Amino acid sequence: MEKNTQTFCSMVRCRSEQNRLAISCCRPLDMLSPVISILRQELDSMIRVIYLLLINDLSERERLIQQTLNGERWKTKTSKGKWENVTDRKMVKASQNFQSWTKSVYEFGCSFIHLSHLHDSLAENPFKKLPQEEQRQILSHMRFYHQCPMCDHPSMEELASYIPRVFEKISDNLECYLKNLEQNKTINGD
Repeated sequence: MEKNTQTFCSMVRCRSEQNRLAISCCRPLDMLSPVISILRQELDSMIRVIYLLLINDLSERERLIQQTLNGERWKTKTSKGKWENVTDRKMVKASQNFQSWTKSVYEFGCSFIHLSHLHDSLAENPFKKLPQEEQRQILSHMRFYHQCPMCDHPSMEELASYIPRVFEKISDNLECYLKNLEQNKTINGD
C-alpha cells in the first residue's frame, strides 16, 4: 500500500470517528440539522472511497488521493483529453450502483446542509415536504436495512430516532471499503 493511500485512509477514519462521537453526543431530534449534516459527511467519505475503488489504474487512484492530500479538487481527463472536476453528482451516481440508498440519503442530507424550507422542523415535519417518490424511496431503504418505520407517514421524531442506525450502516460500509482500498482492490473484487 502506498504511503499516500495509508494517510488518506487514516484521515477518513479520523473524520469518521469524530462524526461517530458527535452523533453519540446528542439527541438527533434536538439537533436535527447538524446531525443530518454529520450523516451527510460520512456519506461523502463513503462515496469518495467507492469512486476510488472503481478505478482499476492504481496510479490514477494514487493521483486522486494525492490531490486530496494537496488540498486540490479531484480532476479527471475526459475522452477528449480535457480535465474536468469530479463532481459529487458523478460520485453519487457511481456509488448508487453498489449502495442503492446513497442517492436518497445524499439528497436528503443536502437539503439540511443548504438552508432550505426543511429547517423549520419544529413547525412542520420536513419529511412530509419531500416529493412523494423521494419519501417512498427513503422509507423503502429504511425498511429494508433497518426494518422500520412501518407507517407511511412517520413523524420526524420517529425518523430522527433512526439516524444513529443509518450512520452506523454508512460507517460500517465505509470501513469495509477502506480496507479494500488499503489492499489495492477494486469495487468488483479484483
